[in-house]
Amino acid sequence: MPSAASADAVVAELEAERSDEAHASARRRLAPTEEAFGVRMGTLFSIAKRHTGLPLAEVVRLLAQPAYEPRLAAVCILDFKARRKRIDGHGRGTLARTYLGHHDRITTWDMVDRAAPRVIGLWLVGRDKQVLRDLAAAPEPLRRRTAMTAPLGLLDTPDVEVGWELAGELAPDRDPLVHQPVGIFLKHAGERDPDRLVAFLEQHVADMPRPAVRLAVEKLPSEVRTRWVGRQVGR
Repeated sequence: MPSAASADAVVAELEAERSDEAHASARRRLAPTEEAFGVRMGTLFSIAKRHTGLPLAEVVRLLAQPAYEPRLAAVCILDFKARRKRIDGHGRGTLARTYLGHHDRITTWDMVDRAAPRVIGLWLVGRDKQVLRDLAAAPEPLRRRTAMTAPLGLLDTPDVEVGWELAGELAPDRDPLVHQPVGIFLKHAGERDPDRLVAFLEQHVADMPRPAVRLAVEKLPSEVRTRWVGRQVGR
């Protein structure tokens, strides 16, 4: 029987929760060749939370699994670890390096969205942000998504500036895996600073995909939203 503090234990718990309905739902967001058990998201999050104390070596073993759910559980565990109140800078760095060092095992948008704001974003508070600029320049859309999603962890800090910078750089990106988080960042950052968002749109709206603009202006007054989305006709 696998140890309770092991990747095998997590995999066994996930496999025991297989569901045909959840499998059909998972298949819609996975590549045709990607394996999946079929586990409801709420159940998966609960399993991951119970295993927050899993040693990082075992988290890495989860990331090596071929199926989607063990790898999503792994990034959820990284996220739960990053939420701990007593985590220090060294601990945050270890979590971030685990995420970044196994980015090739992060194969879906929900893996990025689950972990990047706290695992990467909170680690970068007060630190050099070059790693985000490097990710933003990567050919892989999911790495660019990490670059744009991590700044959500910086929204209420001066470090949020890097988010505005990267949103400007990635504003013309046509890949939905990237232009969606551009819009999401702008929506939340713009809610805190509407004037900054309007100035950003004045500069970049002509190059932005329409879905990104719709997301960006979601928190603005309706008459303002209509004005900006109206400038995206045909995109």
